[in-house]
Amino acid sequence: MIIENRKVVAFHYTLTNERGEELESSRERQPMSYLHGAHNILPGLEKALAGKSAGDHVKVTLPPAEAYGERDPSRMRRIPAKHFNNPRRMRSGQVVTLQTQQGDSVPAVVVKVGRFNIDVDTNHPLAGQTLTFDVEITDVRDASPEEVAHGHAHERGSHHD
Repeated sequence: MIIENRKVVAFHYTLTNERGEELESSRERQPMSYLHGAHNILPGLEKALAGKSAGDHVKVTLPPAEAYGERDPSRMRRIPAKHFNNPRRMRSGQVVTLQTQQGDSVPAVVVKVGRFNIDVDTNHPLAGQTLTFDVEITDVRDASPEEVAHGHAHERGSHHD
């Protein structure tokens, strides 16, 4: 069965950066599954997997524009320390979750901790990086009507919304 819209695809992957450093891998756990055509994974990766089948091996390198985007300097924020719980315990590099005025949660990385303000970066941690995905496709199957309606793959034998 080939990968096309409305197919659930399971795959293992190893993600590396431009220097060849491994950033993440699924090989020691269950394969990742997604609903093809539902924008559940990076568009460049989804495009590279289209037309492939179970057992195929794909290696694709994505520039920032096709991965997590370029770094956007406007996504740096200076937030008064009073808006954080325990600001004195915060450290550079720490990941925090911010609440937007619309009530959404946004992950951010602490860049600098000052006496009165905390500087954070809300860019995706992999923004601005060229990334290589080394993928082994383990399964391709038809999506169930529920998966198509919900816009994502469900684990076999379970129901997730």
